Amino acid sequence: QVQLEESGGGLVQAGGSLRLSCAASGRTLSGYTLGWFRQAPLKGREFVAGIRWSGGSTYYADSVKGRFTISRDNAKNTVYLQMNSLRPEDTAVYYCAADLLDEILTAHGRYGYWGQGTQVTVDS
Repeated sequence: QVQLEESGGGLVQAGGSLRLSCAASGRTLSGYTLGWFRQAPLKGREFVAGIRWSGGSTYYADSVKGRFTISRDNAKNTVYLQMNSLRPEDTAVYYCAADLLDEILTAHGRYGYWGQGTQVTVDS
């Protein structure tokens, strides 16, 4: 079992930055893929970014490429999402997800472990 807990959401002006954190506990994350997803009101849950815990390879949705950066801290068992140049359309609840995957997958149904989510609101 993997427990995930997000933090770092909040209200920010357009063009601003936020850093989300996802603290993992319960087991070692070797072999796991961790992803950030988001869900805006009345919309489906969409992939934002993913990282392979072993090796650190990353993958981003086109909508955030060049603005968001996903990273990990092995010692703290924590994944981060640095979000820069935020736009009103980035407003959503952001979720951290994990599963034992051989690659970074963008389908939310492939991830079995989820955090409770953290709200990000970008004010225009």
